[in-house]
Amino acid sequence: MSAFTASRIFSTSKPHYELLDGLRGVAALMVIWYHFFEGFATSPVDQGFNHGYLAVDFFFVLSGFVIGYAYDGRWRQGLTKGEFMLRRVIRLHPMLVMGVVFGVVAFMIQGSEQWDHTPVASWSVMLCFLLGILMLPALPHTAAEVRGNGEMFPLNGPAWSLFFEYIASIAYAVVLHRLSGRALRWVVALSGIGLALTAVMNLSGAYHIGNGWTAADYGWLGGLLRVSFSFSIGLLMSRGFKPVRIRGAFWICSATIIGVMCVPYITPDGNPSVWNGIFDSVMTLAVFPAVVYLGASGCTTDRISRGLCDFFGNISYPIYIIHYPFMYLLYAWIWAAPTERAFADIWPLCVAMWFGLILLAWVLLKVYDEPVRRWLNRKAFGSR
Repeated sequence: MSAFTASRIFSTSKPHYELLDGLRGVAALMVIWYHFFEGFATSPVDQGFNHGYLAVDFFFVLSGFVIGYAYDGRWRQGLTKGEFMLRRVIRLHPMLVMGVVFGVVAFMIQGSEQWDHTPVASWSVMLCFLLGILMLPALPHTAAEVRGNGEMFPLNGPAWSLFFEYIASIAYAVVLHRLSGRALRWVVALSGIGLALTAVMNLSGAYHIGNGWTAADYGWLGGLLRVSFSFSIGLLMSRGFKPVRIRGAFWICSATIIGVMCVPYITPDGNPSVWNGIFDSVMTLAVFPAVVYLGASGCTTDRISRGLCDFFGNISYPIYIIHYPFMYLLYAWIWAAPTERAFADIWPLCVAMWFGLILLAWVLLKVYDEPVRRWLNRKAFGSR
């Protein structure tokens, strides 16, 4: 999801972009449906709800925009690299730890074994748990890679995007906030070209840009290019941002996000196709930056949209970072059936899980995440 989260710590003299909070929530809620359909797919080509992985790129654009907006002017006021990174850790890490805890519990419920039923030693699980809470990736074919399918974070797969979010935050603190507009445009242009090439040259194996979740093959390169382009273009847009006049921005942008993520794999003949890579490139390089720009230009004008944006924004990060351990359990149940289970057979369960995860995210936000972050901020910064 992140990669996913943008800080909500703003200067008190600046307005708050409510619509961007709401759009982040819309994308996070759609990611869950993308992951539901993963359990019934044999490859990216036959997955019905196919482009949910592009939500990560949207999150990165949004994060760059909001972080640039919130922090660019504060470096001249004495903000230090250490303080900035500490604020990011306090914002992101409490819920990340909770997601890893859920992950280790889910793995133990499944019998502490890989997908091919190879038993996993308890010390390997604990090593994976430790790496997860320290935000250190498990390398393929090592003891810590406990599920056996190459995930950087086998106990909570989507944490890979938070890993690259941390990389982007470090890059911003050390280099990016110092760059001129011209230099930043070069970063955007070069990383955008590289990202498009990963899609159309089939570095993912299925002509998409869904790299980064594994350290194998081109995972590192794909993840770095995804965050480099998207975070940097969001940062660039935040500088000298001039809103455009638009009515119904929340509904237009939400429909665009949902529409993009629902698009089936684009192929003329049922095989991996470069047309899907072209689609991914256009959505990432052009459509998502435009959605963030329009979302930042709009404002809530009625009680319904204002309430939705507030609620969606609040639960967006918690639901993104804690939902996948429940998916592991769902997949194990689907694949363990003597006869193949279809989505048409269990869609009511998926709907119930979706609403249950929303409720769980809200409860964790209120009873765990917000209190822990308030306590950490008091300890770290006092009344600031």
